[in-house]
Amino acid sequence: MRETPLSNCERQFLVQAIAEKKRLDGRQTYDYRNIKITFGTDYGCCIVDLGKTRVLAQISCELVAPKMNRPTEGILFFNLELSQMASPAFEPGRQSELVVKLNRLLERCLRNSKCIDTESLCVVSGEKVWQIRVDLHLLNHDGNIMDAASIAAITALCHFRRPDVSIQGEDVTVYTPEERDPVPLSIHHMPICVSFSFFQQGTYLLVDPSEREERVMDGLLVIAMNKHREICTIQSSGGIMLLKDQVLRCSKIASVKVTEISELIQKALENDKKVRKEGGKFGFAESMPNQRITAYKMEVAPVDTGDIGKKAEDLISNTEPPSEIIPSPVVRAPGTGQIGEGLQNSWGLDENEDGEEAEDQTMEEELQTMDVKVKSVNKEDPIVLSDSEEEDVVVLEPKIMKKEVKVQASSTAASKKKKKKKPAH
Repeated sequence: MRETPLSNCERQFLVQAIAEKKRLDGRQTYDYRNIKITFGTDYGCCIVDLGKTRVLAQISCELVAPKMNRPTEGILFFNLELSQMASPAFEPGRQSELVVKLNRLLERCLRNSKCIDTESLCVVSGEKVWQIRVDLHLLNHDGNIMDAASIAAITALCHFRRPDVSIQGEDVTVYTPEERDPVPLSIHHMPICVSFSFFQQGTYLLVDPSEREERVMDGLLVIAMNKHREICTIQSSGGIMLLKDQVLRCSKIASVKVTEISELIQKALENDKKVRKEGGKFGFAESMPNQRITAYKMEVAPVDTGDIGKKAEDLISNTEPPSEIIPSPVVRAPGTGQIGEGLQNSWGLDENEDGEEAEDQTMEEELQTMDVKVKSVNKEDPIVLSDSEEEDVVVLEPKIMKKEVKVQASSTAASKKKKKKKPAH
């Protein structure tokens, strides 16, 4: 799955913000993101958080045969994996160009710089040496993978302890941590990578680019340096031409950043060593913040019940006594009820109900007047039927109706006489 490309508006916005010396996360031009180092329960396991970029490092070792051209030196092996968990843009099953480039840069930074004494890893010359394997897993990708991976690798190597070994004749004995204390690796210096991104053909420079800034950048410069200001490796990518002054300025910035990161690593290692020596809790589970909504145990707040009696007496003494005036009922008229002077209606009737009762009384009075009018109407007067003022008025005249009834009666009698005369023929 390919990553979602940036739109032209986003690109213009990012470049314009960088030109104004502003970054999306509020950092300055030469600022690093927050670095957090946590160690696992086993030696040689750590997680490094560089902002939201997270890398897990795990060190392992085994006894193997040495290389033919270097029989007295141990073997260092580095493996960096980019999983889909870190970003959907990473494809599983095959190594991309980015993975190959990062692995080569790690080997140049840590192996070729001779930061680890590989001769101290030799057990029997030409027969058995220690192979140190450094596995790096990218857990979350938010830019600048190289810096986070180099910090995680060198921190895990400093934290790692290999088993102790004894040789008696041709027998090689490997002791467990319970039998003998593990032995740390012999590390001469700590090389750390610092990444610089360039924009608009080297016009603008940023330290520790984020994932969005990496999409917009024109070139990248990676400098691996230790705290003694010794450059271990340097690599430029992107196809931009850099001046000598730009490279020198980047090296000065890298020396300051490497010194700060080295001090942070040393403090983290000292704190972990102190906690393990004192027998305290350590590991990833203890370093995670407790952000659970529910908990198995609820903290009980201490309640002081010693002076409850005094507090109760103070409350009773401070309260006002009830009023001795009792309102007397006042009856205004028979059939009404009221308590006290000027109070509301005590019958529990709302104003709407009172209004409805008044309307019912007016309706009854209107119906009585209508009955009186109907009784006073004469039989000969025309009858007017009307439900409302808007409907048409129908008038029925009784005189016309009587004439029509007489005409119909005479016609029916004549038809009967004709029927009686027909049988005579």
